[in-house]
Amino acid sequence: MIEYFSLTCPHCADFHAQTLPTIKEKYVSTGKVRLILRDFPLDGVALMAAMLARCVPPERYSGFVDVLFRSMNQWARDRDPRAGLMRIGRLGGVDEKTAEACLGSEALQRHVVQSRIEASSRYRIESTPSFVINGRTVAGALPIEEFERLLGPLVKTP
Repeated sequence: MIEYFSLTCPHCADFHAQTLPTIKEKYVSTGKVRLILRDFPLDGVALMAAMLARCVPPERYSGFVDVLFRSMNQWARDRDPRAGLMRIGRLGGVDEKTAEACLGSEALQRHVVQSRIEASSRYRIESTPSFVINGRTVAGALPIEEFERLLGPLVKTP
């Protein structure tokens, strides 16, 4: 299951707070489903946040994305969202020098933007959150019951 999200998307934040923990518990942690998180920034602030999230070690990425979603109302609405992100980065263990290097990296910016372009053309992603489940694109922060309906047939053993 691939999730495409924007770090300034309130529906994505709701999904991460409400539905994703159950999916992780029932499907991901049991090894029934592999979850892949992919950036689909909807604006410049989300792009900065996605780039900052790439500063953390890969094993901490998912947790850092959750922190960014939980604190989105603070940093995304800050008069200076970059400064707000830098504060969150420091709390997440990203020193200022590393954060500045990530946020200033044109190569990283191209990588994140390319991920969005590829999602649009390959899977027809147009909004966030969107998911690709076994090759099928599904849009929206669906309730857990809908995810169980979509994931259930894929993980049942004969």
